[in-house]
Amino acid sequence: MATDETPEPEQRPEQPERPEKSERSEQAEQPERSERAEERGPVGRKPMPPESRSSSEPAEPADDAESQEPDTTGQKPDNGADSSTPAADTGDGDAERPKTGRERLAASLWPPRLTRAQLIVALLLFILGLGLAIQVRSTSDSSALRGARQEDLVRILDELDNRSQRLTDEQRRLEGQKTELANSSDQAEEARKQTVEKEQQLGVLAGTVAAQGPGINLTIDDPTHSVEADKLLDTIQELRAAGAEAIQVNDVRVVANTSLSDVRGGVEIDGRRVTQPYRFKVVGKPEDLEPALNIPGGVVQTLEKEQAKVSVTREEKIIVDALRAAKRPDYARSSSR
Repeated sequence: MATDETPEPEQRPEQPERPEKSERSEQAEQPERSERAEERGPVGRKPMPPESRSSSEPAEPADDAESQEPDTTGQKPDNGADSSTPAADTGDGDAERPKTGRERLAASLWPPRLTRAQLIVALLLFILGLGLAIQVRSTSDSSALRGARQEDLVRILDELDNRSQRLTDEQRRLEGQKTELANSSDQAEEARKQTVEKEQQLGVLAGTVAAQGPGINLTIDDPTHSVEADKLLDTIQELRAAGAEAIQVNDVRVVANTSLSDVRGGVEIDGRRVTQPYRFKVVGKPEDLEPALNIPGGVVQTLEKEQAKVSVTREEKIIVDALRAAKRPDYARSSSR
């Protein structure tokens, strides 16, 4: 009997199926990925790449992996950390970095955060600035010398000097009277003499007594009848500012309460009509009166622009003899006892 010499096939050990090992490895890695996803926090943080497991590391049993899987029942799933899919690497540009000082300053300034106290302070500062602006503007606009001509400034300066000189003379005179009263043996008689002198001075100012002294004669010839009451009033005011003590226009005595008005064919002074030529008799210091009328831009130039002829002459003696009746006041009485 022949023996079958056909060699039997060599028996190799069965190898474990690879898919089963891969399935167990996936189940073992699943809880670790869930724990890493929870550690990464909210969406937007840079995910850490999952650690690669070594092929030589033995796979854990499936039962142990299921026992270690965290209980997620009742918890809200995290959309930013999916346990089944590893998060993609977003790069270094998306990582949160500390802000610079300039960025913090810009963030604190804009958008503005206004409080009630800041609004009140801003309102008070606005009101204060508006008041200061109004005050500065009213002060600059109310200045009488703003924009004045040079000749007007010269005239005003001369008037101030003349007034200062007259006040100085009056002070010296009063001091002299005081000294006389103190040194007089008969003070009653000296007081009576000063009272009479004072009465005469007041009579000259009131126009109840005649006056004489050095002064000027002013004549205004107005053939075109263009000189009106306001021009004559300016002339009287200029003479008073220059130190005139007694003024007479034609036959009318000019005093403190004199009024002028325009009428047909002339001017009315205190109810009495006067016609041109207008002749002024003025008692005062001629050296002050004449320059005050002839200064540039003064009375003479103004009247000449109205086609009037003006002449001013100095006199050593001017007599002002036009008088006004003394009127007794109805209600005013002297307060001296």
